[in-house]
Amino acid sequence: MGGWVDLVPAAGLTPLYGLTLALIAAYWLWRVAREARARWEPRVAWWAVPGLALLGLAPLWEVPALFGLGAALLLLAEFWPGAFRPARERPGWAWPMVGVLGGLALLGLVAAQRGSEVALAAALASLLAGLGGLSAWALYRARPARPPGLEVRFGQVRQPEWPDLSVTLTGQGARLVNVSGGPLRLAGWSPSGSNAWLRVRDEGGAPLNVLAAGQSAFLPLGAREGGVRVWYLPARRRSEARLFRADWTPQAYADSRVLN
Repeated sequence: MGGWVDLVPAAGLTPLYGLTLALIAAYWLWRVAREARARWEPRVAWWAVPGLALLGLAPLWEVPALFGLGAALLLLAEFWPGAFRPARERPGWAWPMVGVLGGLALLGLVAAQRGSEVALAAALASLLAGLGGLSAWALYRARPARPPGLEVRFGQVRQPEWPDLSVTLTGQGARLVNVSGGPLRLAGWSPSGSNAWLRVRDEGGAPLNVLAAGQSAFLPLGAREGGVRVWYLPARRRSEARLFRADWTPQAYADSRVLN
């Protein structure tokens, strides 16, 4: 037990000790923000908040046992395998905001009435927890929209009465344009004479999962291709899969076309 006593300052909270606690809190906030960008949220990592509060109370109350308990909670929050867990959706901001406002209110009362050490520790812990929750909410990166699965290609689809897409032939293929007025989730496309499943790409060759209103895509086609099939879904509302069909006389057969 003597080792813990040597680590705890005996004459209250010294500036160096307070700076150390501030650096630990800043590191914890940084880690929460980093994990939020990877779509992870704190779980056991929340134990760092009461751990820091106990480390702050240990020299004020001159109780070395609180230092050991606070250090144990910090180690648990840092190295426990389940310290963070995958976030299925963006964390909420309401409770973290309550923590920030509550911490600021307690700090105001402590400053005005010279409250006890417990009130000060509770205020700082509430403020730290609120800031951690707000950083997890603000820096959370939503997963990019993924194209629907193959069930769209082989499931039930319908052709809308008014087309959401238009196609224009070019020298190298076809230019697909979203004329629906809203974003469309692209599942894939195929030339009319092939049982293919191809990714829709832009002019530069990058894959497109969502085609914004007015945005165009490029469909590479040979001179003997006579049409395209594009499977998609409206992005802003739940709807069944749709199919865009376009057919024309291939350029290679234009001279031999016979009109009845």
